[in-house]
Amino acid sequence: MGAATSSSKDSSSLSSSLLTFPLIEEDNDEQQQQQQQHDATKPTNTNNDAPLQITRATKLYAFCAALNSCNLGYDIGVNTGAGILVQNSLGLSDVQLEAFFGSLNLFAMVGALSSHIINDKFGRRWSFRVSAMIFIFGTILQSVANNYIVLMIGRAFVGLGVGFGLAVDPLYIAEISPPQFRGRLVNWSEFAINLGIVLGFLSGLVFAGVDENVAWRWMFSMGAILPCFVIFFATYVMPESPRWLVANGREGEACEVLKKVYPDGYDVDIIVNEIEESIEKERIAEHAVGWGVILFPSPAFKRILLVGIGISIAQQAVGIDAILYFLVFILKQSGIESRITQMWILLGLGLVKLGVIFIAGRLLDTTGRRPLVFVSLLGCAVSFFIVAMSFIGA
Repeated sequence: MGAATSSSKDSSSLSSSLLTFPLIEEDNDEQQQQQQQHDATKPTNTNNDAPLQITRATKLYAFCAALNSCNLGYDIGVNTGAGILVQNSLGLSDVQLEAFFGSLNLFAMVGALSSHIINDKFGRRWSFRVSAMIFIFGTILQSVANNYIVLMIGRAFVGLGVGFGLAVDPLYIAEISPPQFRGRLVNWSEFAINLGIVLGFLSGLVFAGVDENVAWRWMFSMGAILPCFVIFFATYVMPESPRWLVANGREGEACEVLKKVYPDGYDVDIIVNEIEESIEKERIAEHAVGWGVILFPSPAFKRILLVGIGISIAQQAVGIDAILYFLVFILKQSGIESRITQMWILLGLGLVKLGVIFIAGRLLDTTGRRPLVFVSLLGCAVSFFIVAMSFIGA
């Protein structure tokens, strides 16, 4: 799941491009006229021609949204250290433990698919609140579980909260960010996931000296702290998405939000007009295009689908979840038996992963997505080959 979420970068811009894929041929003169009109309405700074800068408000809103992604990261990180403790404490079989680990993705899928109910009707801020409350409830159930059934019920709510949150985090950041910085800021969500993983590893180190039957309960319960901050920020700090406001006929409020996102003197009315045009194009495309464009795509559209879906599948197929969840078991098979030593190794690996994500985020808008994807997949292939070869004959 941690790897899969990186495919959500620029999700709103990708979905927009899919929905507005040209279906009707137009005369060249008309296309040129439309292009000239578009160029004439491109947003420019009314004070000077200097390039746009990310405002402090934009960074703050992106930070608050990305914090919600820490919930998924923390769950992955904390279960890496707590999984073996839960198994020993509740007497779980290997199959039960595997179901506990793997079920998160299933429940997260349900949460993500149902998130639009709140997301579109009540707004992005309510989606953040609902996601955090579901996650808190699931975390509490996991912490107090005395049997496998209660543990799995808690796991179900955690998964729902994770999926719900991951559906809104990159969407909100993309809608609150100027296009020039969208790739970099959406990457904050991925960075936050890995920060949560590090925090989950750190919780294992903090409670490494505590009795096994109690340690995993404390480790799980610490996961309820971050969602409380998310609820606070979504209520008192984060504004509503400008796109959602425009879509619901609240252009005045959208202008006020955009004035905080863009530098002083920027003509945000032009941005509102562009959002309105984009929404209208999507509505026309939704009515003009049925499932036929997906089931029977044109060659160009087929390439778009293959790239978007293929990257998501590739990121899951590398098996990063299995490596993370069973990392403690791998370390034990490698001869490292001390819990404290295991937690220190986990923390070190988490910091390395976090550093790589930071570097990738800086390169995203300059180097481009394609080279980074190739480098990432090649690195995964080499790394997994080394891990597999190390256990031959063991």
